[in-house]
Amino acid sequence: MDTKHIKTVDYDYALPDERIAKFPLARRDHSKLLIYEHGKVCEDIFYNLPDYLPKHALMVFNNTRVIQARMHFRKETGALIEVFLMEPAAPTDYEQMFQTKGKCSWLCMIGNLKKWKEGALKHEFAIKGEPLTLSVTMNREKSVHHATGTNYRVDFTWDNANISFAEILEAVGELPIPPYLNRETQESDKTTYQTVYSKIKGSVAAPTAGLHFTDEVLKAIDNRAIEREEVTLHVGAGTFKPVKSKEIEGHEMHTEYVVVHRHMLESLLKHDCKAIAVGTTSVRTLESLYYIGVKLASNPDATEEELHVNQWEPYEDEREGKTIKHIMPAEAIRNIIDWLDRSGTEVLHGSTQIIIAPGYEYKIVKMLITNFHQPQSTLLLLVSAFVKGDWKKIYDYALHNGFRFLSYGDSSLLIP
Repeated sequence: MDTKHIKTVDYDYALPDERIAKFPLARRDHSKLLIYEHGKVCEDIFYNLPDYLPKHALMVFNNTRVIQARMHFRKETGALIEVFLMEPAAPTDYEQMFQTKGKCSWLCMIGNLKKWKEGALKHEFAIKGEPLTLSVTMNREKSVHHATGTNYRVDFTWDNANISFAEILEAVGELPIPPYLNRETQESDKTTYQTVYSKIKGSVAAPTAGLHFTDEVLKAIDNRAIEREEVTLHVGAGTFKPVKSKEIEGHEMHTEYVVVHRHMLESLLKHDCKAIAVGTTSVRTLESLYYIGVKLASNPDATEEELHVNQWEPYEDEREGKTIKHIMPAEAIRNIIDWLDRSGTEVLHGSTQIIIAPGYEYKIVKMLITNFHQPQSTLLLLVSAFVKGDWKKIYDYALHNGFRFLSYGDSSLLIP
């Protein structure tokens, strides 16, 4: 299959607005679960998910946490400017960013940009009873232009050295919920739009397959001797970007940053590099690891930047004379562990633009838990690739049997 020339229109379907879940269920694990197993479809309730999972398997979760990335400033003229945090610029490390005090910089999307030509925007408020003035200025010269638009460099300064940027976001930031919900963020979203196992701040959208899990479901998974491991992929706003080109070759994937610890890689080896992925972000991380390991086969001393997985990399038949198919997943994962040894570190910080679409051969993910995705989206292409093109059977069943769609909707367990 010539993946680049897949027609976007072939991955369209009618999604009535009333099928989009605007709010989650009161009890996360009472959502509906569609089970697709070897071409057959049935349904259950999510809290029974563990019954369908093989004992002693490896299950991989994305532990990213959504940040309150949307900030509003009012100019003296009365114009309201929205600053949407996209990616840390200084410092670039997420953990350092949230601990920083006094000043920091982000790459941001700007709402009502035409009203903010120059000058600083200010916001005065109090944290823990201490007054604080937050000032933001835009540095257009250091802005980053890409296919999805422009991220503007915004410099933040504040006049209280005791307050961290994390505390500022907690005080005045707003949790960004998906645009297709067509409603304002509510206080309840601060809880319901986070997974119960979220830890590492950095996403501007939740890894939504994980929203169904409760402590009780996780305990039931543990009782089946299923090993749980975590990766971190900070979800960017590009996840909502529809494919507008006629063929997917014209769609540029956004870069996302991944963090993977050595013990996760060792667990993969222990499980013959076979994993159950919770959500498409875990899929993108796990499958990107294979291509990072392939790069290391020919360039063992590559830098983290050189290990970036490009969009079309999986579809290149040969790299430097060596056929990718000859490199087994276990070899690729061992290459990363060896690289960590040589680097004297326990953690891989990588980045990926991988696009998974029909024609892709999955290397590591054997089962997938995922919600129901938007028409003509890269996530639907990923699902189609996983079920060997059988996505319409799954989506027709969901549409005709009362399933709720998108971020706050129901989910599916896919076993090709």
